[in-house]
Parts: sequence; structure tokens; C-alpha cells
Amino acid sequence: PDAAALAALIGRVAAARDRTAFAALYKHFAPRVKAYLVRAGMVGGEAEDVTQNVMLTLWRKAEYFDPARAGAATWVFAIARNARIDHARRKREVAMPDMEEPEAPDTAPSAEALTLAAERDTRLRGALNTLTPEQRQIVQLSFFSDTPHAAIASALNLPLGTVKSRIRLAMGKLRAVLEEGL
Repeated sequence: PDAAALAALIGRVAAARDRTAFAALYKHFAPRVKAYLVRAGMVGGEAEDVTQNVMLTLWRKAEYFDPARAGAATWVFAIARNARIDHARRKREVAMPDMEEPEAPDTAPSAEALTLAAERDTRLRGALNTLTPEQRQIVQLSFFSDTPHAAIASALNLPLGTVKSRIRLAMGKLRAVLEEGL
């Protein structure tokens, strides 16, 4: 049947649930849909099942077909494509069953970790106090406030190169002070 005849058959299924029209649609589309599904990677049994679902959808939703929007074959193969995607999703969900969440490990830091962190903070504060006030301000803005270098330069009314130089010098001084304490 040509495109107009297929559209007319779908119209008869939609209007009167015409079984003869549906049989003609089934005879025409079922083998084509199955071949499409097999080419898309489905194995024979799965392709058969999905083809049956496509044809059942055609029967149930024939009234939604609009020949002004698409041809009959386009509409049927859109149903087939969506059915194939739905089948793949269901198959993936079955392959990966919901597993219980593992019990979360205790993430509270140990006393040793807290002590080491406090010592590190004390050493860092001491090292920051060795910087000039200008260097300390720029380091605090850059590393503790995550302010971009250009924004620091604008806020402090300094050239960008000066900001970068002060950061580089300050980091060198901090490194030297912190390594000295090791």
C-alpha cells in the first residue's frame, strides 16, 4: 500500500477499531519494524516482543495519528524507536538492580588529625605574620577569599603586575618560613 492507503488504514482503526484495517497494517509494518529493531542491535526474541508492543501501541493510539504532521511509516517508526529506547532502559535497570547504600564510613577526623591541623594552622598564621602588610593583604584576598588577581588589582588600585609580583614574593617567603620550621 502507498502512503495515502496506509494513512487511511490508520484512520479506519482510529475511527471504528476496524480489525481488517489493523490486520493489513500489521501485515505491512510488523516485518519492517522487526527488521529495523534487529538492525538496531536487538536479538530475535526481544525484537519480536518490542514489535508486538509497537503494533499494540498503533492499535491503542491510532487516533493520535495526524497525516498532516507525518506519514504513516514515519509515525510507526517513531513509535518503534521510542519502544526500542524504553526497552533498552528497562533492560539496563534490570541489569543494575537497586543496591542498598553501603553504610557511610565514620568521617569524623581523629584526635591526631585535629592536632596536626591545629599545629599547621598555627604555623601558617605565624608565617603570614612575617609578611609585609601589603603582601599579607594580597595573599588573604587571593587564597582565602578566592579573589581573582585582576579584581585585587582593581580593588587596591594597583597594576596587575604588582599584584602578581607581591603574591610571588609572599609565596616564596612563606615557603622559606614554613620549610625552616620542619
